[in-house]
Amino acid sequence: MTPPDSAQFPAESSSASQPPSVVTARALSQRVSTADSTLTILSEVELDVKAGEILAITGASGSGKSTLLGLLAGLDQPSSGDIFLLGQNLSELDEDARARLRAGRIGFVFQSFQLLPARSALENILLPLELAGRTDARERAAHWLERVGLTARAAHTPRQLSGGEQQRIAIARAFATDPQILFADEPTGNLDADTGARIIELLFELNASAHTTLILVTHDDALASRCQRRLHLIAGHASEVAVA
Repeated sequence: MTPPDSAQFPAESSSASQPPSVVTARALSQRVSTADSTLTILSEVELDVKAGEILAITGASGSGKSTLLGLLAGLDQPSSGDIFLLGQNLSELDEDARARLRAGRIGFVFQSFQLLPARSALENILLPLELAGRTDARERAAHWLERVGLTARAAHTPRQLSGGEQQRIAIARAFATDPQILFADEPTGNLDADTGARIIELLFELNASAHTTLILVTHDDALASRCQRRLHLIAGHASEVAVA
């Protein structure tokens, strides 16, 4: 399949002011076989996200939000359709190639934080920088620890941190490698309302300063209304709705 922003879409590619597409889905479907039937999780989803945009993916529990996010990030493969991530057709890449594409260019923030329990706050931020071969890894990890206001917690492990502190570490880790795209899956889902509100302010503040494309899954209408665009899922079918 021809990549997005190529001759297939001449009107977009001819505009010098039009930012490039960084995530594109074409006829994207995901189905799972059960004992007596086939369950359709996503059906013919179409999506195009430009560099620098902020997109919220919303919908009820079980509507396919997290499944879609994982597919767009190349963490899973669709049953049918195509996904272009940073110009690469993911269906043409094996698992190792998809991992190489994500390395240093894609950041993740998860609802469950996904911090390594045996490593300190600083080490959790440091690890992806070391894997990316950054020569300034330790200095950069310390910088991002300071950006999220947790320098004093550098030596503490996740079990010594509150939920809000753990999510701040996870956000610092996600931004530390200067990703082009940040995927966030219910980033406030495990936090109380006040802590969640502070985390969202931090996420938007850091995203604005880093000029990162942000794609987030949320059930929070107030959060979704702060995004530039909103894709709503109902029983696996996607439609773009106006942001309030």
